[in-house]
Amino acid sequence: MTKTIIESSKKTVVIGLDEPFCIIGERINPTGRKKLAMELEAENFDTVIKDALEQVKAGANILDINAGVVYNSNPNPNETEPVLMKKLIELVQDTVDVPLCIDSSVPGALEEGLKVAKGRPLLNSVTGEEERLESIFPLVKKYNVPVVAISNDDTGISEDPEVRYNVAKKIVERASDFGIPSTDIVVDPLVMPIGAMATAGQQVFELVKKLKKELKVNTTCGASNISFGLPNRHSINSTFLPMAIASGMTSAIMNPINPNELNSIYAANLLMNRDKNSANWIKRNRINSSDSSSIQDINENSQRRRRRNSRR
Repeated sequence: MTKTIIESSKKTVVIGLDEPFCIIGERINPTGRKKLAMELEAENFDTVIKDALEQVKAGANILDINAGVVYNSNPNPNETEPVLMKKLIELVQDTVDVPLCIDSSVPGALEEGLKVAKGRPLLNSVTGEEERLESIFPLVKKYNVPVVAISNDDTGISEDPEVRYNVAKKIVERASDFGIPSTDIVVDPLVMPIGAMATAGQQVFELVKKLKKELKVNTTCGASNISFGLPNRHSINSTFLPMAIASGMTSAIMNPINPNELNSIYAANLLMNRDKNSANWIKRNRINSSDSSSIQDINENSQRRRRRNSRR
């Protein structure tokens, strides 16, 4: 099974089909968060520290760090993002010890993050445009890190899942030209809003199955995209995630704070036999020792029934 290794200074996270689903916390990102963007421009990092602590406590395995603030004083991201990215990476690493996902469309910001990141972070991201491949893959190779490959290119985001698959295939093949193994490519097949495209969920599930079977790569997505524009989004997200996991998706960039979405992931891990002895499910739901004894009794009774049936 394909395994993608992401590390902090002391912790290792393995993304893989036979591993528990990897939760990448999305909160340290000013996109769509006006208050956080204003704080970052003013070099106020209180919310960043709070978000880092809360996400890890909630169950995030990796934290995504995005420094895409549009500064009023200097709107040029090629100048502002690298500086802010370095500050955020250093701050978050001083606050929590989990692997990081360095998230930017600015190559300079990605490299500044890579320079100060401890361990082996995940780079987010590369797309199928040749210019982007030529600028990002040398960084991936130089720093020996895995990278998220987003299934769009200079033609845009196709509504045809076969086109998105072919873009992913192209990225994986071009990675090999740079000496980058497919184990270090985590494909994002792109989740479209179900409110705008009724087949969006089905498309993703089929794409993930094909990526798993034919390219043998790990996968991720922006999970909340599926519910964009609809009411009661958390219910949609918490249903989408276990269905994606059952199809073969191995990670997601998501908000780990919502308990319904986290519970659905832990339950999926349990049902997919990726939670040994139900330990994580039991721990998350705070089952006391008497309940644990009951579970042991159930297991013993099940074993006795199987033995009786086998003798018949």
